[in-house]
Amino acid sequence: MNYNSSKSALETSGDPLTDMLRGLRLDGVDYGRCVLGEPWAVSFPAQKAARFHFIGQQGCWLFTPAKEWTQLSVGDALLIPRGDAHVLASAPGVPPVPIGRYTIEPVCENIYDVSNGCDGCKTLLFCGSMHFNLDGSHPLLEMMPGLMQAHKLMANAPGIQHLLDAMAGEVTMDRVGSGGILARLADVLAATIIRSWVENGCGDATGWIAAVRNPDVGKVLAAIHLQPERDWTVEALARMMGASRSAFAQRFATVVGETPAKYVLRVRMHQARQWLARDGMRVSVTASRLGYDSEASFSRAFKRVMGVAPSHFRNAGAEEQS
Repeated sequence: MNYNSSKSALETSGDPLTDMLRGLRLDGVDYGRCVLGEPWAVSFPAQKAARFHFIGQQGCWLFTPAKEWTQLSVGDALLIPRGDAHVLASAPGVPPVPIGRYTIEPVCENIYDVSNGCDGCKTLLFCGSMHFNLDGSHPLLEMMPGLMQAHKLMANAPGIQHLLDAMAGEVTMDRVGSGGILARLADVLAATIIRSWVENGCGDATGWIAAVRNPDVGKVLAAIHLQPERDWTVEALARMMGASRSAFAQRFATVVGETPAKYVLRVRMHQARQWLARDGMRVSVTASRLGYDSEASFSRAFKRVMGVAPSHFRNAGAEEQS
C-alpha cells in the first residue's frame, strides 16, 4: 500500500467500505481452467493466497473450511480470503485428490488447463489463487468471513454475473493478453463479492460485516487503514465518532471484537512489516515513521504482535530481492 502521511491521505469517499478496500489490491493471480469428468474431487490445501472459484458448467459440491457440504450451481462464485483448505467434488463422498496430482498444462502466462482424463459428465471450473497485497493475518482480511459465496448474492448484485461471463469468455477464447484482462476482471470481481457480502450479509450482528456496515465504526476503521502511521489515540478516534472515550471504546470492542488500541497496534505492525519486507526499509526508519522514540521500543511492540523481531522480515525481503 502506498500510504501518504500528508493530510490528503485521510480524504475519504464517505463510504467506509470503499475507503477500506483502497488498500486491498491484487499483486498477482494464477488461474486454472478445470475440465473434470465425473466422478471427481479436488482438494485445495491451505495457502497464504486467497482462492477464488466459479462454476462455468455443470454444478458441483463444496466441502467448506467449516467441514460441511454445500451444493453449487452454474454461475456460483466463491471467495476464500485466507486460503483455507477445502474440497470441490462432483458429489459428496468421492475420494479427494490433491490439485497438484491432476494433469496441468500451461495455456499462457499464469493460466493453466487442469483435467482428470475421465469420460463422465464434464464440469467446468475456473479456479484462481489471488495474491493480495495484504496477508491473511492482516486485521482487514482476518475479520472477513472464511468463505464468501456469491450465489446467495447474485439477485442483489447482477453485475457479478456479467463479470463471470466476461471471465469465462476470456478463458475459453484464449486470446492474446487474456492473462492481464483476467487479472483486472478478478480484481473487480473480488471487490464486488466483498461489497455484496457486506450489503447482504445475512444480518450478521458482529465481526467484519457489522463493522463495515456500521457508519460510525466503519468510518473509524477506514481512517485507521488509510493512515496507520498516525498516532491514533482512543481520544482522537472517539472524537471522530462523536462519542465519549468510554462509549466509543465499548462500542468499538462490541462490533469489532477487540479494543481500539489493540486493533490500531496490529494494523500499524502489519504496515511496518510491509515496509520492512517489501520496501526494504531499515528498522530504525520504520520505528521513526511510526512515531516510536527508539528502535528498541518499536522492536518490542513488533515482536509482541508479529511473534518475531522486525529484522526477520527485513532480512527475508532482502533475500527475495537478491
